[in-house]
Amino acid sequence: MQKYWHDYFVRNGKALGIGLLIAVLFWVVVLVIMPQVFMVDFSLRANVPPPEWGTDSHFYTMEHYQYMLYGSANASGTYNVVDLSVFGRTILAAIFVTLIDLALCYPVAYYLAHVAKGGWARLMVLSLIIPFWVNELLRAFSFKIMFGSSGVINNFLVWIGILDQPYDFIHEGVALYAGLSYAYILLMIFPIYNAIESLDKNQIEAAKDMGAGTIKTHLRVVIPHAKPGISSGATMVFMLSLGALAAPQILGGPSSLWFTQIIYQAFNNAGNWARGSAYAIVLLITSIIFVLLVMKFFKVKFGDIAK
Repeated sequence: MQKYWHDYFVRNGKALGIGLLIAVLFWVVVLVIMPQVFMVDFSLRANVPPPEWGTDSHFYTMEHYQYMLYGSANASGTYNVVDLSVFGRTILAAIFVTLIDLALCYPVAYYLAHVAKGGWARLMVLSLIIPFWVNELLRAFSFKIMFGSSGVINNFLVWIGILDQPYDFIHEGVALYAGLSYAYILLMIFPIYNAIESLDKNQIEAAKDMGAGTIKTHLRVVIPHAKPGISSGATMVFMLSLGALAAPQILGGPSSLWFTQIIYQAFNNAGNWARGSAYAIVLLITSIIFVLLVMKFFKVKFGDIAK
């Protein structure tokens, strides 16, 4: 350890090395750890007005977590069906968005890494990046316009005869899934691309020479090598989809309430910061569990995901 720090200060210099350490510590402690600690503390407190914070009435309690389960701190035997169903539906929807992005991005990432060459590869990368120069809210509103009852997609489907009348894509959640899938697509493509790019093409050629077809080559050679990139992309897309607020607010219909919208309502509409904090902590723990499950499924270490 002493040798590590000695080499660190030799590489960066004493002043720059200390400055980098201070910046990292500030980021981790002040901007990451402390807000979560305050959130946990809030979630375990009674909901009282700000003037009463720190008084005897601001005591510790589990009522907000119990409310999520039962709908009341004193209830038992009956469950808070509304909040629990929204929570479960949000998790399933985030998994669905992650699988959609994986299915779309893996072929694109492979094509960029091992097929596209020169200017065509650069043009593809630019065509992927440039649309994301537009603000996320504007992209969400553009999806709402496209999937609206009088939008481009409905008009086209009616014109070619697939639909007799406009379909309510927004009410059925189609617009929301499409918007979320598009919003985080780059976070799936580039980790997979970075992983596949490092794969020696000779391994792919060797697999084909030994009689492996395209599907078997990907299953036995490419995908095992790309596991760190796939797990990294999957965790990022899942966590961001699970915690999305703007897209569900704009693209979600009455039947597609997102769990983050309940948290938003608790903080801003009901003024119940304690309950909102409890729900946010549950969402955070769910994200952590998903990351651990993905690591176990793909048999990768945390360092592989962080690359």
